[in-house]
Amino acid sequence: MALMEAKLQVGFCSVCGHLSAEPVCEICRSPQRDAKTICVVAESRDVIALEKTREYRGKYHVLGGLISPIDGIGPEQLNIKQLVRRVSQQKVEEVIIAISPSVEGETTTLYVGSLLKPFTRVTRIAFGLPMGGDLEYADEVTLARALEGRRVLD
Repeated sequence: MALMEAKLQVGFCSVCGHLSAEPVCEICRSPQRDAKTICVVAESRDVIALEKTREYRGKYHVLGGLISPIDGIGPEQLNIKQLVRRVSQQKVEEVIIAISPSVEGETTTLYVGSLLKPFTRVTRIAFGLPMGGDLEYADEVTLARALEGRRVLD
């Protein structure tokens, strides 16, 4: 019964597409969040993962998946038009794309980035080695991204 009730009560935020029991989620309603920064993710579980870090204080936009022609998922099936509308109509200073580096993720990142560049600064999260990881076990792409994303020691 509890699962049935939860399914009836939980839907998607009308602003960002994150799971919510309200028409507009708690993150979008919060005046403490930075509305000038939007972090684009594939799924709601990505919002939850980023929120656990307690580092990001902006707003989100959930695409609802990734572009995957093999699976029949094109840009039309995702919340991309809503994102472009949102960024073009609001004073967004930066869009951070936080999508996993798979083939579908790269395709989605490049597509979304190309649509948003005329309106705002578009960045993506850095990729590299996990804490406790050994260089000898890392693949070439991960090592290359780690080198590209390097920064000056403070």
